[in-house]
Amino acid sequence: MSIFNTHLHRQTRERCDSSAIAMDSLPTRSLRLTVHCVFVLIFWIRLLCVAETNAGGDFGEMLRKGGSKQREFDYFKLALQWPGTFCRKTHRCCSSNGCCRGSNSPAEFTIHGLWPDYNDGTWPACCSGKRFDVKEISTLLDDLNKYWPSLSCGSSSNCHGGKGLFWEHEWEKHGTCSSAVTGNEYDYFVTALNTYFHYNVTEVLINEGYVASDSEKYPLGGIISAIQNAFHLTPELECTGDSVEELRLCFYKDFKPRDCANDSNSLSSMVNSKKSCPNYVRLPAFVSLTHGNNIIDASESPSLSSI
Repeated sequence: MSIFNTHLHRQTRERCDSSAIAMDSLPTRSLRLTVHCVFVLIFWIRLLCVAETNAGGDFGEMLRKGGSKQREFDYFKLALQWPGTFCRKTHRCCSSNGCCRGSNSPAEFTIHGLWPDYNDGTWPACCSGKRFDVKEISTLLDDLNKYWPSLSCGSSSNCHGGKGLFWEHEWEKHGTCSSAVTGNEYDYFVTALNTYFHYNVTEVLINEGYVASDSEKYPLGGIISAIQNAFHLTPELECTGDSVEELRLCFYKDFKPRDCANDSNSLSSMVNSKKSCPNYVRLPAFVSLTHGNNIIDASESPSLSSI
């Protein structure tokens, strides 16, 4: 039973106990009170069951740790990371960190994840499904390492209280909740890769003159318009300072494009309020790091908060 469940159960029990003591001299009414308390307890249990099934976002994930059946999601969100921004907070290199591959490091948007979302801004997480098995995606590893790399040295949490690969986190937290559409683990990653290739954001921006640069600033509205014109959808952006950190594309469950924002005419609704972007933004050039020394001198790079 969750902490929330235990607290409510304790409150109900204490209320019933105190009432029963006060009416101890009235046996018949005490019996009625006991029956009443049982019904109240059943009500709270049923209410919490509904909450655990329908909750979304981080609260829902906390309740569902270990997997459960959840309500059907509404749409997909393909989240892309800009390495030029994300890798500037790298202070430690290791063989698994995509930021530390020198000339082979990513210099274009890479995949963060393919996420099933609800229209109300929450999302399902850690649904029932088969646990991650890297052998299932062994034939995809070259593409995954190139286009869906982990950009840190830390292990990612899975849905069973442990730690593992970045791809394990993405499959167990998000992929299991979209399996009705995307299928098994292998098919989930293939679907994400194919969507990424078909909607090549980096290529679109380069063609419009939005290239990686530490000196240039670009109008946020211009970047959004370039994506709208190319893909017929309105993206969602997150920034750290004035640097684009993440760009997200949204799709219906048949992967036809749709707007991420509820109000396509509002620029502010296209930008995540927690990491909002200014009117003019940068696409920082990638700073090449190599795996050798564990500690990287990042004194010339701004310290960016983690996602």
